[in-house]
Amino acid sequence: MNPPRLAALLPPPDVLRYYALGLLPLVLVYLVAVETDGVWSRGFNLWSALHGMAQNIGPALLLLLGVWPFTGWMAARGFSARRQLLNHAGMALVFAVTAHGLTWGVIALRYSVAAAEGARANWFLWQSMWLMMMYWAAAGGFSAYRAIERAREAGAAAAQAQALLAQTELAALRNKLNPHFLFNTLHSILALVRKEPKRAEAALHRFSDMLRYVLDTERSGHDQVLLRDELAFTEQYLALEALRLGERLRLDWDVDEDALRATVPALTVQPLVENSLKHAFNPRSTPGTLRVAVHCEGDRLHIEVADDGPGCTLPADGGLPTGTGLGLPTVQRRLALRYGAAAQFELASSPGQGFAVRLQLPVTAPESAP
Repeated sequence: MNPPRLAALLPPPDVLRYYALGLLPLVLVYLVAVETDGVWSRGFNLWSALHGMAQNIGPALLLLLGVWPFTGWMAARGFSARRQLLNHAGMALVFAVTAHGLTWGVIALRYSVAAAEGARANWFLWQSMWLMMMYWAAAGGFSAYRAIERAREAGAAAAQAQALLAQTELAALRNKLNPHFLFNTLHSILALVRKEPKRAEAALHRFSDMLRYVLDTERSGHDQVLLRDELAFTEQYLALEALRLGERLRLDWDVDEDALRATVPALTVQPLVENSLKHAFNPRSTPGTLRVAVHCEGDRLHIEVADDGPGCTLPADGGLPTGTGLGLPTVQRRLALRYGAAAQFELASSPGQGFAVRLQLPVTAPESAP
């Protein structure tokens, strides 16, 4: 095992300090107990007490450090409280038996097997009890420390997410109102006014609804919105772009109705669609297909936006391709801030094979939506 891997298994310095402070009262009481055995007239020899403590509970104190990576392993996998308690119950027994075995081995090596057996007969039952109590105390302390750190990180991430969300919404608003988009949309609507006034009126309503969605999201400060509303906003955006692209833009919607009540961070899907239009449809003169697929699998929400455009070569390090602009990196960052490892952001592309963005998010209860 290389040093970085070993360091990852050990508690951080702060935890080690708390661990030592928490053990200090136990160590002091044990030093007195092992040396005097309640008979004060026997006197107290510190060196002898330290030797006895190291022999009898030293292995257990070292083994307890293994509880730290075990709690981290369960936390990383999102185990429920019930499953964690059951795992700890089993591991407490394993810990007690292992600590006994190590202590037995130390005594057998230093003295004799007979001495180790004699010691085992004297302390096996009562030490099993307090060894398991030590395990539960360490497990509780380590779990509490992790919970506090997660709460601090979540608070910091929430603050960053709010700041980034505000920047994203303002940037998205600027993008929707940039001269190119505004000119193209109004020019397309103007061309319809005399020939197809009803279509022009419908386009103006879509334009108004789209801008209202962005403005309302900005004013409310809410991060989460119903997926139904996010897709409706995306559909309005595509309808306006279709005025310009015409038959070049073919849409393929594959939406699971049950997924529409899930919630997602505002302005998650539309930037992915805008990226495809920019790179797959604007440069080409032939028709192409843009696919938006949404479905749920258990407690996971799957969102895919894919086109059949020219595609690109993805970086070998798994990063974003150059020239993606603001949309993709902002969506990726916001999902990481909000969901952490529970969210997945994947790209699939190669030259001539189109471009796809696939998201996997935890299904969020509708009640959390604004």
